[in-house]
Amino acid sequence: MSKAKVYFTEEITPESLQRIYHALGAELKGRVAVKLSSGEPGGHNYLKPSLIEPLVRELDGTIVECNTAYEGRRNTTKEHWKAIEEHGFLKIAPCDIMDEEGEMSLPVKGGKHLTENFVGDHLKNYDSMLVLSHFKGHLMGGFGGALKNISIGVASSHGKAHIHGVGDPEKLWTADHDSFLECMADASRSVVDHMGAGNMAYINVANRLSVDCDCDSNPHEPEMADIGIFASLDPVAVDQASVDAVYNSPDPGKAALIERMESRNGIHTVETAAELGVGTREYEIVRL
Repeated sequence: MSKAKVYFTEEITPESLQRIYHALGAELKGRVAVKLSSGEPGGHNYLKPSLIEPLVRELDGTIVECNTAYEGRRNTTKEHWKAIEEHGFLKIAPCDIMDEEGEMSLPVKGGKHLTENFVGDHLKNYDSMLVLSHFKGHLMGGFGGALKNISIGVASSHGKAHIHGVGDPEKLWTADHDSFLECMADASRSVVDHMGAGNMAYINVANRLSVDCDCDSNPHEPEMADIGIFASLDPVAVDQASVDAVYNSPDPGKAALIERMESRNGIHTVETAAELGVGTREYEIVRL
């Protein structure tokens, strides 16, 4: 597989977000889903509507999410809608909780553990998807970027437990850890296959680099400075580039995030996704 192009800009503004999307040369057609994290209430690191509004409007996109599988303000549709409204997303675009009316099963071809992945039923209503991820740490995954956003993020509430539990939702918090990471790669493969070639684009915004996820209602304050925006047509490459940028940063505050990534073996999701053919870890940076 040849090297993937990963576009990068240090500037984190609405204009630079549009500019980096245009650099991709992507043509997201039909009904466009914009997958992001709506953010657990109490947390404040999620991508702000003011940053993403011009790009979402340009794409005539619908912001899509799914309910969570843990206790919090987003594990029921009723409370999740309140969170989406409180965080300002309803003011900038139509929004859709994709598992509000149920789920559908996607086949996982050649997966390590999963043979099917349960996603929000409304996924079938979209022709293309912009995966707009806040890159940061994560309590279980080590870090969260594009691959987590299309696996855990697109999964229904039950589907999240299915991935976390390595096929057994009852083992949501007790399954073998590396196997869980491999299941995120399995789930990513199913979503990429479902959407089809040329119908997905990936942007990681590396700002507010907390060791904790946007699913945390009280995340740790970031210890390192913002890095910038990465974009690619390859989800593996964009996550690999984002991880590498943390390691390569001159900021001594990176130590906390590196410890979080390494202690959870976060790179294993990227390794497995590459092995499954979701994308390539080999990339070249194109600076804007």
